[in-house]
Amino acid sequence: MIASLVETCKLNAVDPLAWMTDTLTRLVNLWPASRIDELMPWAYVASSA
Repeated sequence: MIASLVETCKLNAVDPLAWMTDTLTRLVNLWPASRIDELMPWAYVASSA
């Protein structure tokens, strides 16, 4: 599963380590489940651009 997430990041031109660090930090800080789609690698590009 982790390898799949890393490859998805690469396909979307997202740094896997930065994405994973940011995503895990947001989840630990009680990110709302209703907004989980915003944390996906393909949405991460849009939010950080």
